[in-house]
Amino acid sequence: MTTPHAPATRLRATAARALAPRKPITVSQWSDLHRRLSSKGSAEPGRWRTDRNPPLREPMDTMSARSPVKETVLMFPIQFGKTEVEVNVLGYIMDHVPGPVMVCLPGEVSMNKWVNQKLNPMIEETPAVKQTLVSVASRDASNTRFFKDFAGGQLYLEHAGSPSRLKSTTVRYLLVDELDEFATNLTTGDDPVDMLEGRTSAFPATYKRLYISTPGLEGVSRIHQKWKKSDQRRYHVPCPYCGHRQPLEWRGLLWSQGADQAWYVCADCGTLIDEHHKTAMIAAGDWVPENPGARIRGYHINCLYYQLGLGPRWADLAQMWLEAQNDAAKLKTFVNDRLAETWEDPSMRAVKHNVIADRAEPYLLRSAPAGVLAITAGVDTQDNRLAVQIVGWGAGMHAWVLDYVELPGDPAGPEVWVALTDLLNRPIEHASGALLQVQATAIDTGGHRGEAVKYYVRERHIKRPMAIFGATQNNARALNKGTPTDVTWRGQAHKKGVMLYQVGVTGIKHHLYGLLSKDAEAELDRRALHFSDQLPPEYFTGLVSETYDPGKNRFRKKSGARNEPLDTWGYAYAAAHHPELRLHQRTRADWEREAQRLEALAGRAGQGRGADAAGAAPADQPADSPLIPARKPAPEMAFGLPTKSDWSARL
Repeated sequence: MTTPHAPATRLRATAARALAPRKPITVSQWSDLHRRLSSKGSAEPGRWRTDRNPPLREPMDTMSARSPVKETVLMFPIQFGKTEVEVNVLGYIMDHVPGPVMVCLPGEVSMNKWVNQKLNPMIEETPAVKQTLVSVASRDASNTRFFKDFAGGQLYLEHAGSPSRLKSTTVRYLLVDELDEFATNLTTGDDPVDMLEGRTSAFPATYKRLYISTPGLEGVSRIHQKWKKSDQRRYHVPCPYCGHRQPLEWRGLLWSQGADQAWYVCADCGTLIDEHHKTAMIAAGDWVPENPGARIRGYHINCLYYQLGLGPRWADLAQMWLEAQNDAAKLKTFVNDRLAETWEDPSMRAVKHNVIADRAEPYLLRSAPAGVLAITAGVDTQDNRLAVQIVGWGAGMHAWVLDYVELPGDPAGPEVWVALTDLLNRPIEHASGALLQVQATAIDTGGHRGEAVKYYVRERHIKRPMAIFGATQNNARALNKGTPTDVTWRGQAHKKGVMLYQVGVTGIKHHLYGLLSKDAEAELDRRALHFSDQLPPEYFTGLVSETYDPGKNRFRKKSGARNEPLDTWGYAYAAAHHPELRLHQRTRADWEREAQRLEALAGRAGQGRGADAAGAAPADQPADSPLIPARKPAPEMAFGLPTKSDWSARL
């Protein structure tokens, strides 16, 4: 029965424990002494034994009080105990080296799951941790679901989706789980990892950070980026036959027909190593840095190190690999979750910015090569600029990038729109001598300047302006039917108001990347995409700034990349689908007739320039022809806007 003095007694006992001298021990030693595994979440409940999985010892001990390591990175596969490392470190901190500590997970769902499956069982099964708590009462403010007050410190449970929560706490210890699931940026524009690291700034000499995750996409993976900055330790084990020490790599695994048996081939003597040797090999192994001297301590290991009984056997892994060969999503999952390596689609390796730049062709920007028969533009709207790409189209929807420009200025004001109008109304000279005009322009309404875009589209200072937004559906068409956004005084849709078009950005990016990959081996005259060698290097970097995640069926921007060249190419492609143009529906015969008409009109326009200073169009020129007979000054505008690796060798 609880007495009225029980809370005070507990508080005094907790304070006494916090002030009592402690014998220095490591995290692994503490875990072996105190940690108990719950039957709710462990295949082997009972006392924790670090010897059961020796590779975990050194990573855990970097978080010990006397370790000089400040930051530790674990790039581990699933089922390898990476979360148990985190829980052991947390228990060690609470019991042995108390201080303010934060555990951060990607989102609220993952945070709740971690509390239920990891934190609460650890507290209940580990008396050394439970007795550190100031209170165990469920309704006590010092013992809430996401906050625990313990002797000498406080535990904060947070998720990376809340800017306010990440800003409000100062901690000495930071434990970050599943780092690769963190958002690239928060709604505030802040990077959640930068915000987290700022929480430890009050402890410059004593802070410790632990980052744990399986990796994701190449160029996007946060844990891989940290790993590259670390000393890059891999676990080396001795061959039981020749003693050669080596890390186990996927390319070293050999299996029988049907994969019912598997062996590891020693890189030195070539002997087939049976899996029953694995336990002794791992016990005799050690971590070897490949980038010694780095400030960050980094550890990488894969599924070949699963201890017998704690994960799939080598033969099981071989079967998983074989089953995944015809399924990109399954193969990505295997590479990420089992090999703990970043995923890069093999078919996309030709889509590299330097490879594309090397294929650039010697034609001037704002000049249209002979194959160009129509021109569209795409505009991306940022808070301080407009990014503009002008693309020429020819037979078979072959494309030539004719210009890429970034216009500085806040789209909330008129100046940048005046510049855009001037840019898009300027004619582009064709190889024939004709002057071509931009026939349609798609302008993104996303971000904070959507109303300014709609206002500009209403003014129609350029030909066929379109207000667009990216579709959330991955299977959306390149350009969907427009939806009226303006209303009459009766509240009905205004038929002559601004139409808002939905653009299938995911499908367009697939289309573009497929063409880039196909063009890698194509001769010049058979390429579908053409780029001027006068485009800046950052254009090519931006064109391939995103990578496809087959598991989630979406594209993700590479860390630190600028993706405006990619987006604006896609918008120009969508503009080519304008309902009054429909360039994508033109047959070869249609394109041939367009080429013949352009040639004829170019000749007549050339004859007429000398006699007609005003540059009047020939009488038989179609009203919708892309040809304009002579350069004209930009129109005067009087309007105002509102002021406001290894695995890949087997493929």
